[in-house]
Amino acid sequence: MEDAVVFGATGLIGRWTVLHLLEQGRAVTAVVRRADGGLGRWLREQGVPGTRLTVVEGDVTAGPGLGLSGSAEETAGVRDVFNAAGVYRFGMGREEARTVNVEGALNVLNWAAARPALRRLVHVSGYRVGLDPRPRHPLPEAELAALYRDKGAYEGSKVEGDAAVRVAAARLGVPLTVVNPSSVIGHSLTGEAGQYLGLASLVRDLWAGRLPALPGSARTFVPVVTVDHFARFMAAVPEHDPEPGGLHWVLDPATPDLPDLIRLLAGHLGVRAPRMRVPVGVIRRLPSALTGAEPETLGFLTEDRYDTGSADRVAASAGLRRPPVEHALRRWADRLVADRFGAAPAARPGGFHSVAGSRTYVAGERTSPRLVLLHGLPLDGDSWNGVLGELDGTPPAARPDAAADRIPAGRPGAGADRFPALVADLPGLGRSSPAEGAASDWLAGLLEPVRTRPVIVAHSAAAAPALRYAAAHPGRIAALILVSPYFLQRRPSALTLLLAAPLLGRMGPDRLASALLGPASPPEDARRAVASAAAGLRRPGAARRTARVLRAAHRPAERAALRTLLGGPVPVHLVAGELDPLTGSPVPVTVVPGAGHHPHLTHPAAVAEIVRQVLLRPAVDDCPPPSMPDIMTGPLPHHLRES
Repeated sequence: MEDAVVFGATGLIGRWTVLHLLEQGRAVTAVVRRADGGLGRWLREQGVPGTRLTVVEGDVTAGPGLGLSGSAEETAGVRDVFNAAGVYRFGMGREEARTVNVEGALNVLNWAAARPALRRLVHVSGYRVGLDPRPRHPLPEAELAALYRDKGAYEGSKVEGDAAVRVAAARLGVPLTVVNPSSVIGHSLTGEAGQYLGLASLVRDLWAGRLPALPGSARTFVPVVTVDHFARFMAAVPEHDPEPGGLHWVLDPATPDLPDLIRLLAGHLGVRAPRMRVPVGVIRRLPSALTGAEPETLGFLTEDRYDTGSADRVAASAGLRRPPVEHALRRWADRLVADRFGAAPAARPGGFHSVAGSRTYVAGERTSPRLVLLHGLPLDGDSWNGVLGELDGTPPAARPDAAADRIPAGRPGAGADRFPALVADLPGLGRSSPAEGAASDWLAGLLEPVRTRPVIVAHSAAAAPALRYAAAHPGRIAALILVSPYFLQRRPSALTLLLAAPLLGRMGPDRLASALLGPASPPEDARRAVASAAAGLRRPGAARRTARVLRAAHRPAERAALRTLLGGPVPVHLVAGELDPLTGSPVPVTVVPGAGHHPHLTHPAAVAEIVRQVLLRPAVDDCPPPSMPDIMTGPLPHHLRES
């Protein structure tokens, strides 16, 4: 070990601190509980080489030695120690919380005290603690019991741990700096967080329609700090905090008061903000089963403000500026929704944009896509992840561009430069809010910034806006690939259309997967897509909107009108599953053997091969649109057949 050591290096704060220390050119030792925690892979995904990183296993709860191997000589060069280890969870018992947040913090301090070259120990505390200028530790048992009873195990352990570290550092002569972050949200540009407690749980309830009233008052203040700004601050402390012993509250004073913050995010996400407020004191007296509030979070809902003067001076010395807080909050909310609030990290994170009056969820390339992917019912854009994953793994031999051989085949994202895609949730469906006009007008708004001639791939109900857009703007797109176009299939029964809303609203992920995909075990991407759809259908009004679109789509006049559009100037390629055939198609159809209505979910490789065949034809790039026979001819893969 040498230079800088980071404890808790795989946590939210720890990994970003490692990243910024490496960016400074420092040699970093990351102490993790399990060597396979994925830190190196995550750093590579961020574009930061790990050549100056050493990962070692250790555990802050393993006593004074921390479970670290190596002699004292091997750790003699350690200059700066950063302790970001901690357990952040509500509902813990007192001893569970103390083991890491108090005893573990003292173990790190004692270990740091034995490093002869130690310049600084930077300890992460909490913004609601450390206000006592003369901390005491240990406390009498009666005071300690009252502390944990009043504040809960998490905050109680942070209060006790803060006092314990400050008292022990003064006794041992350890050069200590304590940093007190407020609610740490995601990266200021990407929104990436990976932590879904506290304020994030409030945003989750807002998104899910489970926030009828807002806790607190008009002046309730829950300040935030982006994880990248806080990690940069951490990394800057040893060089730019002139004297040890500092206590720095790191937060953004420009954070809107909680009611304004929630209104900001509600507008961005396209959901309704609660108008009613309930005082925290009232919520405390009500059963948590009734309010849905986690009792330990209520202590953070205050009108208190904090002095950030000392932190501002360190930041100014290091040349750090806080990113615009409202922009950061929006990016964070985007990522929370993309990751389904921790239920399933997004394969391709997206965000919300205004399109024809809809707050539309869009992922991928917005201005230069080669593909535009539109989902059917009752799914969302995640339903294309399997196909995109197959396209990403396009082998170099299949790519005509000369630069392709420099991209490792099969690496995630390997084909993304060749086939950049725009994926959007249709208005009023998936994660998008309803639009003001027709779906075809929404699609025109979505594609208005596009400067390429993409291929539109539309599944089932999305075939309608895709065909209408192609008829109105034939020069804007190169081809259409319609997967299981519903208007060429048997019409559902009247009873199915009548009961669609109550059935969809009550279906969990397993039942929905069985209904859509059949009894066979679907691929992992398909399971995730169906789970995302099931979660979306439980949001207020989602099942009713889906059923309304389904009924409107199957009106006889609508189906007949769409059939007539198949003869338009834009080449059309039809794809259907063998078990869900088209009827009376005027256009040749590529049949996917063994597939049903959702071949892109159950047979993504086959659908990706069809898409690839269309994309790699020269006419799709820059030439004028080919005639329909041109786009439909040519050999197909052996596992597909044309009818």
